[in-house]
Amino acid sequence: MTLPLSHPALSATDPELAALVGAEEQLQADTLRLIPSENYVSQAVLEASGTVLQNKYSEGYAGRRYYEGQQNIDQIELLAVARAKSLFGVDHANVQPYSGSPANLAVYLAFAEPGDTVMGMALPMGGHLTHGWGVSATGKWFRGVQYGVRHDTGLVDFDEVRELALKERPKVIFCGGTALPRTIDFAAFAEIAREAGAVLVADVAHIAGLIAGGAHPSPVPHVDVVSTTTHKTLRGPRGAMLMSREEHAKAIDKAVFPGLQGGPHNQTTAGIAVALHEASQPSFRDYAAQVVANAKALAGELLARGFDLVSGGTDNHLILMDLTSRDVPGKVAAKALDRAGIVVNYNTVPYDTRKPFDPSGIRIGTPSLTSRGLGVEHMAAVAAWIERGVTAAGKGDEDELTAIRAEVADLMTAYPAPGLTT
Repeated sequence: MTLPLSHPALSATDPELAALVGAEEQLQADTLRLIPSENYVSQAVLEASGTVLQNKYSEGYAGRRYYEGQQNIDQIELLAVARAKSLFGVDHANVQPYSGSPANLAVYLAFAEPGDTVMGMALPMGGHLTHGWGVSATGKWFRGVQYGVRHDTGLVDFDEVRELALKERPKVIFCGGTALPRTIDFAAFAEIAREAGAVLVADVAHIAGLIAGGAHPSPVPHVDVVSTTTHKTLRGPRGAMLMSREEHAKAIDKAVFPGLQGGPHNQTTAGIAVALHEASQPSFRDYAAQVVANAKALAGELLARGFDLVSGGTDNHLILMDLTSRDVPGKVAAKALDRAGIVVNYNTVPYDTRKPFDPSGIRIGTPSLTSRGLGVEHMAAVAAWIERGVTAAGKGDEDELTAIRAEVADLMTAYPAPGLTT
């Protein structure tokens, strides 16, 4: 599909950049985006994120700012906070964190001191850098200890988690991650955290939209703090939120500002408010359910084609594939699929014998394709394209990749993406 020029001021001022933006719009329109952390925002979220709110500085919180002229900004932030509290059923919400990593840093600042022990899932097992991994500031400033998953099932071993928590006595325990295809048992983590005397934090950046839409259990009854980005399955702008019990509200707010940040990005706050409003609609529950249904259907099709999936499938939006048996490295497969118009990311798998920058797996997900309106009936075709693409990657068959790309673009034309002018 060809997109008309939709940025006249940008084109007049900086045609070079306008051309790059246009190229990205075309790429997002024409390709099958399967990276599970990506999505399409609505036109309303795009508009809110590009308003004159960009012009404001607003250090502090509503009613307690260090700048004047905040009459409208206060109302926007209060609206976003109220919507977050209502949608997720939390006592307190802070919508100012710039993104997920700063949000997690604020958690450490609120509940730990440098050198304290913290605990999270190991990065190669599906965790996140900010859960105390060594190359992250959180692993350099704190003493990070990590749990993993079982060799045989790919699932969290709660006996190991409990043993580690009681031995190390961390101040903070993170549950959640970036490559977890199964339902997180928040109650089991909560029992262990209580026994160890730790603050329990659920990092639900990937599954926040599924939680909001009722397609994944909520951590709120079980944890002290919920950290999340506002994009991914929640379909908002690139931002983050911290939500907590009332007893932790002051510590969280103080950690975000003035602990880590200056003024919030008000245009992002507005986009978050819109996304939370959209996520409160009945149609969003349908969307969340469809994301999971599509992922399960896609996993089933891939298993039928002999692919190895970590944990044997998925309960959510994400599938982690181990390509070892195909004798095609994850990076080679990901780059080939990209040339075929299928956008994935190469990813380590548990107990990977390859290096992180050249791992054995790829990570795929269904949020973006579901936002375009694709359903379970399309997942056989998607799986077939993936199989053809991986096979072509192993053979170096560029003609096959070109053929797949044309087929993908043809299907994408029939299912326009939200937020893109067509």
